[in-house]
Amino acid sequence: MNSDKKKTPLYDWHATHGANIVEFGDYLMPVWYGSARNEHMAVVADAGLFDTSHMAAVRVLGPGAFDLLQWCFSRNLDSCVGKENGPLTPGKCVYGVFLNDRGEAIDDSLVYKIADGEFFVVVNAGMGGRIAAHLEANRQGRDVHLVDLTDKLGKIDIQGPASVRTMQRVLRDPDAVFDKLTYFSSKGHVDPSSPHATVQLLDGTPLLVSRSGYTGEVGFELFVERQHTVRVWETLLEAGRDLRVIPCGLAARDSLRTGAVLPLSHQDIGGWLYARHPWPFALPLGPGGAFTKTFLGSEAISHPGDAPYTLTFVGNDLRKVDAHAARVFDHAGCEIGTVLTCVTDVAIGRGEDGKIYSVASPNRPPGLVFKGLSCGFVKVRSALPPGSVIELRDGKRTIPVVIETDVRPDRTARKALKNFL
Repeated sequence: MNSDKKKTPLYDWHATHGANIVEFGDYLMPVWYGSARNEHMAVVADAGLFDTSHMAAVRVLGPGAFDLLQWCFSRNLDSCVGKENGPLTPGKCVYGVFLNDRGEAIDDSLVYKIADGEFFVVVNAGMGGRIAAHLEANRQGRDVHLVDLTDKLGKIDIQGPASVRTMQRVLRDPDAVFDKLTYFSSKGHVDPSSPHATVQLLDGTPLLVSRSGYTGEVGFELFVERQHTVRVWETLLEAGRDLRVIPCGLAARDSLRTGAVLPLSHQDIGGWLYARHPWPFALPLGPGGAFTKTFLGSEAISHPGDAPYTLTFVGNDLRKVDAHAARVFDHAGCEIGTVLTCVTDVAIGRGEDGKIYSVASPNRPPGLVFKGLSCGFVKVRSALPPGSVIELRDGKRTIPVVIETDVRPDRTARKALKNFL
């Protein structure tokens, strides 16, 4: 294992608690503890704790911050919140991407508005410096100050139905924190000197609590000062012990996000045109399908030409292929593309009617055994309608899969917190 790799503040905790450590990007990270399957199921049924301190963040400050992000970020910050299409207001966050002028994804991101002139941009591991440089290159005289927070914060995700009661036990004044904490909203700040540092743990630790995550299940992303990370992690595990909260690794995170139809940056999106994919919500689309603003890369993706199609698939059993080696074939046996992601969502199964059900589905057929189904994303040359059957081949295994619009049904992420108390 490469000793030059970075370590999060929780590395020693992982190593002493039986985690299987792997190299992920620039970091040494836990891939699982005892069982990736059990960790996946824990998040769907109870809750899991993820070390995400490898993620990076950039503060975008100053009078020109809004205009800079409005140009560089794919979402329209003037009309991106809720059914009413309101502007991004303090305490809200929004998902989107940063594109280059060729319309290729540099990285995807959550952009938080803390206050007028103060934004908090969360990007993937190793991307803090690159996104800060990208913003700086497009500043064009705007009055903006950029602060790369790479390796300066701790980040912990607690995900799953039991996450709400666990957080209720550790927060100071949880009722006030949970009040109006809707999906994709946040409260608090990591800097104790900030006037927005209104959220604290019972021991006084300030934190930013975000009602978001990467699993499709209800939960929170927590940002704290780096020195508090281990203590907060252990506090959450202890508070949720009787609720069956367990530590989870990257393998469960990968299978959960795929089951929630969420992309992995630099694998499912990256150096090709950001068009014809399952994530149109990341673009500023108006009622008629036209963009509601001009932004960096919008001209390129408005004219996709012969750009490939990224499609979602689900298999008929738990077998999967090696995504790095696999190719996609149509019903006639012609090669039509490549596999981007292939994992097994162990919380789902197909009924005799061909429909996909989750262990959490209230209408699941009696007696349905949930062994899991393979799922993921393919990049192909032409559009395929839902229901199309294709084959994935990696040289060792051939599996038939079905093009679908969704994977794991009855996810909990958008449900009101009161449903879990």
